[in-house]
Amino acid sequence: MALYELKTEVTLEVIDRIEELLSELEEQRLMVLEDKPLARAWVVGYFESKADAIVAWKCLAGAANADWCKVEPELHELADVDWKNSYKAHFKASKFGRLNWVPVWERETFLLPSGEEVLWLDPGMAFGTGNHETTRLCCERLALYAVRRGNSGRIIDAGCGSGILALSAAKLGFQTISGFDNDPESIRVSRENAELNALAGKVDFQVGDLVTGLAGRKAELLMANIQSDVLMRFVDELCAAVAPEGELVLSGILSRELDEVRTKFADKAKGWKIDSRVLGEWADLSLAR
Repeated sequence: MALYELKTEVTLEVIDRIEELLSELEEQRLMVLEDKPLARAWVVGYFESKADAIVAWKCLAGAANADWCKVEPELHELADVDWKNSYKAHFKASKFGRLNWVPVWERETFLLPSGEEVLWLDPGMAFGTGNHETTRLCCERLALYAVRRGNSGRIIDAGCGSGILALSAAKLGFQTISGFDNDPESIRVSRENAELNALAGKVDFQVGDLVTGLAGRKAELLMANIQSDVLMRFVDELCAAVAPEGELVLSGILSRELDEVRTKFADKAKGWKIDSRVLGEWADLSLAR
């Protein structure tokens, strides 16, 4: 199978704005890669055809400021071994308490410690694999919740993307888990990831938005890894879906937007315990009822 790499250098000063724009465009095939020691950064993407790459780039370039990119993107075909190694270079195993996220190509060599769980991840050609800071922040909250409260609660993954958070909850032993996304392709990928981990049917994945997906539902832990403006627009629906003594975990928040999001939700969730953390350019927000 032919695969095409699109790559263009960008300035360090604009990488957070480009990441925000990619989130707004819901473009998961493009990502920002930063080499801190060299103080350089690139927008990189992998596509099954040149046409797909060109369309994705035109969409990004049309929405971005003209001075954000240093040079025009390079587009070239990768040999099979090249693109597989490209993914491996940017995707490493991670650990969250007793849960391990491990790339599927390490399946034959990874040694799972006794008493721990593993979620096999295949990046494919999408970036919804958990490497992004926003997903990591959510999974850390999930792992801490499981330690503090056990795994008997109901879990909802709102805007589930590739289903990684919901499937992580299944690996941690939660039994009542649902995930929804307004993109049917995300639901398809989520179900594929469930099959990859022998979790088919363990999570109820459905197409839905923050109105239809939360209607009539409550969860002890509700996770929403969605961009800030959407979170603030649906503050009522999100808070209403948290069960008594439950917790709402929000991510997808740029660190510079954290104060605004916190104020918006604190006004609605009066009396709730509020906590937040920052990881790189991103932040999360936890509200415990």
